[in-house]
Amino acid sequence: MLGAADIADKALLPAMRAAAGSEPLAIASRSPQRAQALASRHGVPRVHATYDHLLADPDIDGVYLPLTNDAHRPWTLRALAAGKHVLCEKPLALNSAEAEEMAAAAGAAGRLLMEAFMYRFHPQMRMLASSLGGRSVRHVHATFGFHLRDPENYRARSELGGGALYDVGCYCIDVARWLLGEPDQVRAFAHRGAVDMTTTALLHFPSGATASVWASMESPEHQALEVVTDQEVTRVEKPFTSMKPVNPYQVMVEEFTQAAQAGGPSPLPPAWSIANLRVLELASGG
Repeated sequence: MLGAADIADKALLPAMRAAAGSEPLAIASRSPQRAQALASRHGVPRVHATYDHLLADPDIDGVYLPLTNDAHRPWTLRALAAGKHVLCEKPLALNSAEAEEMAAAAGAAGRLLMEAFMYRFHPQMRMLASSLGGRSVRHVHATFGFHLRDPENYRARSELGGGALYDVGCYCIDVARWLLGEPDQVRAFAHRGAVDMTTTALLHFPSGATASVWASMESPEHQALEVVTDQEVTRVEKPFTSMKPVNPYQVMVEEFTQAAQAGGPSPLPPAWSIANLRVLELASGG
């Protein structure tokens, strides 16, 4: 694990410990004390002094990157060059060009690269996606909002790749594409400070279906997914962070590990993440 972010502590390390075929072996962080505390809490046997020292560890097969968004590309490339599989936090990169470079490096290295969209591994979400095969989806509405109270948090800093759209809007756009395919038109509006604090986007699809997406860092905690078909309306509360009845982080780690061990393709291919970033670029005006 490169970095000792909260998500590593609360979600990924417990998932790695519980997942079949996975063993959390080492942590490196810019804060040695934080890394040591995290390793002690989760029974991780090794703490490396630097990220490069961890990547040089021959016993490590893969790494998880919970770093700030601007660090995803450089450390993914270094990890792949060191022969490690990479499970990288969302968004995979700052733009589609970076993601294409990362995907090409993974292919050249013969290693897996996957964006850690854990909600895609939740049985409830997979069941919903598979159940829509025989129905015409007319509209998808997806929201993800929360209140960012710390102005020094990386999410509020443009140079670190912050902003509501990339932080939580990436989930909303991803689920719209999962259910409807690739949009042919994207329109968006944003309330901005140093970064976009709230972004609202409308996506149009070749079928005539539409999706409305709302992402915010200045609202109460709010998540919802509504899918309107020609037959019914399906609503899902907390579609992106639900932990019931199973832990999607554990399922994600297990499927990533199985693919790495079997030499198979990534469960969520980089091409999907590249396409998601293209829509994020359009929604952000890039």
